[in-house]
Amino acid sequence: MMLKTFVNKRRYVTEEELVEYNSFCQMLPGASSTQTITLIGYKRGGVSLAVLTLIIWILPACILMGALSFLLSIYPDRNLTAGLFKFVQPMAIGFLIYAAIKAFSISVKNLITQIVMLLSMVVTFFLFKAPWVFPLLIITGGIVTNFSNKRILKKEDIRPRQVRWTNIWLFLVIFLIAGLMSETARKQNWPERKAFNLFENFYRFGSFVFGGGDVLLPMLLDQYVARPQAPRVIEKNPNAIKVERSDLLTGFGMVRAIPGPVFSVASFTGGMVMKDRGYKMQLLGCIIGTVAIFLPSALLVLFFFPVWQYLKKYIFILRALEGINAVVVGVMWAAALYLLKGMGFHDVNLSSVLSMCIIVATYLTLRYARIPAPIIVAGCLLLGWIF
Repeated sequence: MMLKTFVNKRRYVTEEELVEYNSFCQMLPGASSTQTITLIGYKRGGVSLAVLTLIIWILPACILMGALSFLLSIYPDRNLTAGLFKFVQPMAIGFLIYAAIKAFSISVKNLITQIVMLLSMVVTFFLFKAPWVFPLLIITGGIVTNFSNKRILKKEDIRPRQVRWTNIWLFLVIFLIAGLMSETARKQNWPERKAFNLFENFYRFGSFVFGGGDVLLPMLLDQYVARPQAPRVIEKNPNAIKVERSDLLTGFGMVRAIPGPVFSVASFTGGMVMKDRGYKMQLLGCIIGTVAIFLPSALLVLFFFPVWQYLKKYIFILRALEGINAVVVGVMWAAALYLLKGMGFHDVNLSSVLSMCIIVATYLTLRYARIPAPIIVAGCLLLGWIF
């Protein structure tokens, strides 16, 4: 769609520029499609147009996902999660498995990246509740793939461009202040501590999630489902933010049915986190989730793009990206296995059999058919209504 609209029709960028923007954004944490759109706006009209482009791009999806959080809150007695949305959850697992297989074919092409992927999958699966796992694996993967000199990667002689240091300083200052305020709110048990914790959580996710929206789901499961159940967290932070696993999977499935970035699931999650504080606070949660998840993506892409023009001539940077991408694939596989473990397939009944069939059918449909994602979601909703 970007190629057709921005290159062939509007001629805002060349095909080579668009490919470069997309490739570069795949290497950054955050929402890659959003960052690509932001770069196009930045090239055409500077920072002001980049910001306006970003807002227009994310607004429809974020409004719809925020509205979904209100829908699940307004009609709890109808048990939408166990009824109408019952088969959206296995469908979401099918989407994740498809994304993991597709990412594997793109990012894992040699023995060293295969080993990095497998180790990352095993470590993540067994240490899902440990917050240090993801950043440690990212750093380790980048180091490991630099040990081999057999792979010859293309490098270019690029002149450095002017770097806007304001963006990176703003990114770091917000990161530090958000962490400090969140920890203070937790320790002093502020009445509105959830709002501060929510902003810090999503700002951190937007700063460290490599691989796009499909990698965001494992982060959400870790932060809001697995960690609050850990004995250490229960002892030190009994008021930790919790979200039902089924609600997260419902949101992740429904975000596939709407246009826009998958990261808009943060709007839904923010609303679900704050739903017990009234409608005004729930709306605030949707806004906080939206701003916090997309802000670091924008700051990072506008800072690192000129830096990248210079750094990409160094081989060690390109080889580190091989390892990072392999780790991302491993994390996606671990998330798929973690979700499958919690689906309760040990009880053989009509619902479990249908759920497994939907997982398989979703993957096969995405892999071999050209049926749009909204049609798949609509079909799963219809099955949930019937059964």
